[in-house]
Amino acid sequence: MIVTRSWLNEWIDLEGITTDTLCKTFNAIGLEVDRVASFRVPEKIVIGHVVECERHPDADKLSVCQVDIGTSVRQIVCGAANVRKDLHVAVATVGAEMPGGLKIKPVKLRGVESEGMICSSTELGLSKTGEGIMELDKSVGNLVPGTPLNENPYFNDDLIEIELTANRGDCLSIRGVARDLSAAFNRPLKEHSYNDEDEHRLGIGRILQLSHTDVPDVNLRYRAIDMKGLKLPLLMELRLAQVEEERPTCIESMLLYATHSTGVILRAYHYGAFAEEGSSKAKINVRHDENGYAAVFGKERASVLGIRQEEASRVTYNEGTVLIEASYIPPEVISKKMAESKIENGPLFYRTSRGSEPQLDLGLKYCLGMIEDYSDSAIFGGNIELLDEHEVTMVGITLQEINAFIGAEVDKTTITQILKNLGFNIDKSTNESFVVGVPRYRHDIVNKQDIVEEIVRLVGIDNIPSKPFVFTEANRFESDYERYQKRRIYRHRAAQSGFFESVHFVFNEREQLERYGFTCVDKSLELLNPIVNTLDTLRPTLLMGLLNAASQNAKVGRKQIPIFEIGNVFDPQRNESLRMGMVYSGDGERETLRNAGKPQSIGFEGFVQKVGDVIGDFTLQPSMTVHTLAHPFQSAALYIGDIRVGELFRVHPNVEAAFDLDETFLCELDFSALPYGLKEAKSFSKFQASFRDLSVVMPSSMAYAEIAAVIEANKRSEVIRYYPVDRYADASLGDKVSLTLRFMLQSPEKTLEEEDITASMDGILGALESQLGLALR
Repeated sequence: MIVTRSWLNEWIDLEGITTDTLCKTFNAIGLEVDRVASFRVPEKIVIGHVVECERHPDADKLSVCQVDIGTSVRQIVCGAANVRKDLHVAVATVGAEMPGGLKIKPVKLRGVESEGMICSSTELGLSKTGEGIMELDKSVGNLVPGTPLNENPYFNDDLIEIELTANRGDCLSIRGVARDLSAAFNRPLKEHSYNDEDEHRLGIGRILQLSHTDVPDVNLRYRAIDMKGLKLPLLMELRLAQVEEERPTCIESMLLYATHSTGVILRAYHYGAFAEEGSSKAKINVRHDENGYAAVFGKERASVLGIRQEEASRVTYNEGTVLIEASYIPPEVISKKMAESKIENGPLFYRTSRGSEPQLDLGLKYCLGMIEDYSDSAIFGGNIELLDEHEVTMVGITLQEINAFIGAEVDKTTITQILKNLGFNIDKSTNESFVVGVPRYRHDIVNKQDIVEEIVRLVGIDNIPSKPFVFTEANRFESDYERYQKRRIYRHRAAQSGFFESVHFVFNEREQLERYGFTCVDKSLELLNPIVNTLDTLRPTLLMGLLNAASQNAKVGRKQIPIFEIGNVFDPQRNESLRMGMVYSGDGERETLRNAGKPQSIGFEGFVQKVGDVIGDFTLQPSMTVHTLAHPFQSAALYIGDIRVGELFRVHPNVEAAFDLDETFLCELDFSALPYGLKEAKSFSKFQASFRDLSVVMPSSMAYAEIAAVIEANKRSEVIRYYPVDRYADASLGDKVSLTLRFMLQSPEKTLEEEDITASMDGILGALESQLGLALR
């Protein structure tokens, strides 16, 4: 869409608003500026009046003119074919420098003195306005000889080309763009009046009759003129050239100018295309054509409404009766029909398919006023129309909703001004809510969000305070997902630690379970129809299933058998709980070059390490199991913190033999007690850590837990962690053993000095000696 500053000024007062401000405002309100061009007439170009014009004595194509330039009458030789007496022209006086660099000097042309140049529009740097010199008329203002043209706003204008989105057909006119500026600057639109009330006019009903056949969504209004002496004024010619539009006849050019200015789709029809020979009336029939389009018919089809006009119905004469049509069809109707059945379209289709101005009388009166001003034509009184029944789209929205959408407070007065200036009807609104009637030219406004978008773009996105983005959504993850995620994490950890997952039925053999001391489901709650006799009860433990699986693997020659399972078990009352079980039997590693193909068995320490790799840190305390699967001297309860989460043991040798297994270890854990959740990062010291070993002689019957309890109670903050690294026994120690503990010491504030380390170690050793009677080895 191309607009000029002076053309916009005819619809809205732009006093005090620079072109730069205009462009910034366009961009701010969503009308993106694509191009800006300026037209400036040089100095010493003035209005001249040709008082005499004669042929050059020595050149047929030259004329010798006497031109009044206000201060004097100058003789100018001109080669334009359209120069003539009494014409007002643009004169470049002596000393003027033309846009192309030409300097005007007194010269002799074929022996005749010439003081200046009569200019065409292109010679002044303007758009082309026909052949020959530019003929000035009253459309560009008062024509006073000597008036500099660089003071005339029509010749010193700024052109702005705007890129419109597909939904903004309402801005495909100067008035439509001015309407948005009216809302942006809070300035009223200018009204253009036309006095149509003349009782002496001949009524249009005497020369025209309209009929129609079931054509919904069509809005038509017809006027008629007796055209005579119509000439396109210079201002219209210049502006149409600036917006890169032209038509072959004056009447079509004037209608195009009115359409570009008001947005109303206007067409001129040859009167004879509708009047039969000898008939006093032209007859227009509106109906659907063979393609289903709404069309205008006379003797034959004259036009497809909103799409194209047939050549036979165009006005090609300069005098006679002309029918002028204003039309509006909803853009969605035309676009949908064109998608269904595409036909050839004309130059007005782009406007009608995007959305034109539905206020038909506005465009007609604007056009008829110009025809009366620039011709001797007679206007027929009244009009003939065909209008549809349009239901206004109403959108209700509260002030609170508007501010919630925007994320900022916009006062009601500002919102009211914006909506009114944009043409929305808010007469039914109340104190805290708006009932918005959407104008028909804004077919893209259908809901609350659209209303808010209009307010935001006019307030200006840069004027809305920035806020941090907050995205709040209800937590969609329920406990089922957390249980699944926890289970998935531990399954992956076990697999990464070398275990293979085994999935078993939740059934076991009751006789086998009771043989090894497990309490099964109460018989009154037992399965009524077991799958097989060996799966006749719900399992109370994972251990038997894992032990059976390990036995099957051993029988097929597996030498390394690490298996885990996470599954449900049942107490005597059939209450369900989730547990994790692990079994490891045979070699602690694969046969490799490193172990010469003879790997050692897993061992108790190796199995404990494997379990730790899966569940993290834990402690063991001596404990006896209630069942008989465990070795009595290699059995422990497993604690995480102060919570007992399960048991870990070596399988009793008799049981190993019964299942044909080598040295085998089992672990069963309460899965709900295993840690799961967000891990918080903890600070660590940047200073060097120190390590010290402490070897003490202790009774062989003393539990490590007793030593750990004393150390925990007496260690200083520098002791980060400690752990046993060696246990030694020989005959010289008798019934005692030597235990070596390694301590890691580190301070968050400094590198520990020897005195600090010694003090910490002495404190621990003193406590072990005084409380447990242990001696340094």
